[in-house]
Amino acid sequence: MADLKLHHINLVTEDVDRMRRFYEDVLGLSSNVDGLPKLEKGKGYAGDVAFLSDGKIQMHLAQKDIHAGFKTGQAVNPVSRGHVAYRTSDLEAVKETLTAAEIPFSDWGHTAVDGWHQIFFYDPDGNVVEVHQVSSS
Repeated sequence: MADLKLHHINLVTEDVDRMRRFYEDVLGLSSNVDGLPKLEKGKGYAGDVAFLSDGKIQMHLAQKDIHAGFKTGQAVNPVSRGHVAYRTSDLEAVKETLTAAEIPFSDWGHTAVDGWHQIFFYDPDGNVVEVHQVSSS
């Protein structure tokens, strides 16, 4: 299996600003986040997203969209319930491992985030897992 490093946790909400205020004001997370993704809002998901961090791990607070999978033609929808995300330097190795284990995945490519090639799949309990690789430009 390729190297994996926890990158972000994505929570889905109907009210992004309320969630952002909670995580900033109550839990002390910061909105000064390095390495923010550039959202591709015209490719299937156009919801609001707030980005916070504890200084090491990002938290993405995304506006719920139960139709994002349909809009993009993907089986796995990462903004219906939220997901945990890992970054890798070898996405092809991750895909080979999943295929060998007969775990289906949705390959979103660069549909949602410019410069990130993302795949999404379900763990055994139905939680969405993202693995992405930053594209070299």
